[in-house]
Amino acid sequence: MIKKTLYFGNPAYLSMANKQMIVKLPEVENADVPESFKERSKASIPIEDIGVVILDNKRITITHGLIEELLDNNVALVTCDSSRMPVGLMLPLCGHSTQTEHFREQIEATQPLKKQLWQQTVKAKIKNQATLLESTRNVDATPMFKWVDDVKSGDPDNYEAQAAAYFWMNIFPDIPDFRRHREGVPPNNLLNYGYAILRAVIARAIVSAGMLPSLGIFHRNKYNAYCLADDIMEPYRPVVDKVVIDIVASGVDISDLDIELKQTLLSIPGHDVVMNGKRRPLLVAASQTAASLYKCFSGEVRKIVYPDIIV
Repeated sequence: MIKKTLYFGNPAYLSMANKQMIVKLPEVENADVPESFKERSKASIPIEDIGVVILDNKRITITHGLIEELLDNNVALVTCDSSRMPVGLMLPLCGHSTQTEHFREQIEATQPLKKQLWQQTVKAKIKNQATLLESTRNVDATPMFKWVDDVKSGDPDNYEAQAAAYFWMNIFPDIPDFRRHREGVPPNNLLNYGYAILRAVIARAIVSAGMLPSLGIFHRNKYNAYCLADDIMEPYRPVVDKVVIDIVASGVDISDLDIELKQTLLSIPGHDVVMNGKRRPLLVAASQTAASLYKCFSGEVRKIVYPDIIV
């Protein structure tokens, strides 16, 4: 069953009872109305059905009991800042029964293994970017498909950057001189939000597989608590890009990241990808990728399972 992504953009009281998230509206709870009406206005969601929770309002109240239960069920809890962009991520400290062993094998991974894993990651990312570019923009992606074959262990020739430059130069042809930059013009705002959701999903999968999300195979920023998530999410980024392409093509106003746009982007964890020839929701695929990564660290296999994008 697909885990739900819950978004709260209005004031709310969030609590827990009988393994259910209870949602109450302050304007109802504080109003002089019959208790029967208040009871009917409440909503409850089984916590076991939740994968991601996003809190995007300063007047949301959440109980410690609910937070504890969410983390115990490996739910990624995302908080947003004053600009209503994701700024914080809370994950369980213990996500696997043999976590210490998993940590040790991850920490002891050799540099040659990490370089091979990064090679696989870059190949998968460029392949998905090329597929998306060729399918949606009628652009010759032959150079990118060639770079997939040319990527060496550790990507010393930095084909990832070459592919990214080619991809972003062609993906939004109707936006003059578009550049992918966090503070850049729209649809950078949509990309930022979508990638933040994707990062939370991948980090959740990594913790569930008993690994440290801060210890990457390529990314090494000492200030980044999610280096491994930033590594593993790379081949998944084109899923976000495809959603943003569709939003831009619809002709809606993308200058302001409103609730309708956020709802579309929040559907990303449920988007299907192809894993080993079978369609899987991204949320499920992320767990399979993380599990295969651990098996690489433990020596059981030598290949990470990454998705193919559906266009």
